[in-house]
Amino acid sequence: MSAPVTVVIPTLNVADRIGPCLGALGEAVFEGLLAEVIFADGGSSDEIDAVAGEVGARLVNSEKGRGTQLCAGAAAARSGWLLFLHADSVLDAGWHEAVRQHLATRPEHAGWFRLKFDSDAWQARAVERWANLRARIFGLPYGDQGLLIPRRLYDRVGGFPDIPLMEDVAIARKLGRRRLAALECSIATSAERYERDGWFRRGSRNLSTLALYLAGRSPESLVRRYETR
Repeated sequence: MSAPVTVVIPTLNVADRIGPCLGALGEAVFEGLLAEVIFADGGSSDEIDAVAGEVGARLVNSEKGRGTQLCAGAAAARSGWLLFLHADSVLDAGWHEAVRQHLATRPEHAGWFRLKFDSDAWQARAVERWANLRARIFGLPYGDQGLLIPRRLYDRVGGFPDIPLMEDVAIARKLGRRRLAALECSIATSAERYERDGWFRRGSRNLSTLALYLAGRSPESLVRRYETR
């Protein structure tokens, strides 16, 4: 049987920091789980093409915008399952076992990983708990928690919308809580933005952006608000 999972990573000038994310994927290659890695690039000016060549990834070019890039990467994928990851996210060791278990027991469901930050700050633990609670109770995992989804389900719900912000929430809402399941593994993501902006300030901005989106504010207006604050 051919390897069942394609990993799609949206990239934009991340060549110097995508290494840990790619390194964590190695175990799935040895276990016969990983079919291919796709970089969905939004116009990088760095050496991402060289990185793709070194690791054997396919480089797919698209317009800038995470939703747009994810759509392009998914359209190019050739396997039955898609795993969407952020370039600064690193799957815990043994993640392939959690994915294989999900494939065997929940073939009609999408899955997300438990979030953790690469920080020892107590604020990191608080944000992690909220993120994982939000995903479990409300069915709203963010993109930094990864998204594992069968291709047929991805196509059935219409995939990621072509929007500049909140594409992860949009697809989670289309899936609905009953078609989302927690995977028994964690994924670490960078705390750089929280440490730069302040944990409370960044967390409040994220929460208010989510609330405005759920209240009907357009992603286009939200991205302008998000980028200017």
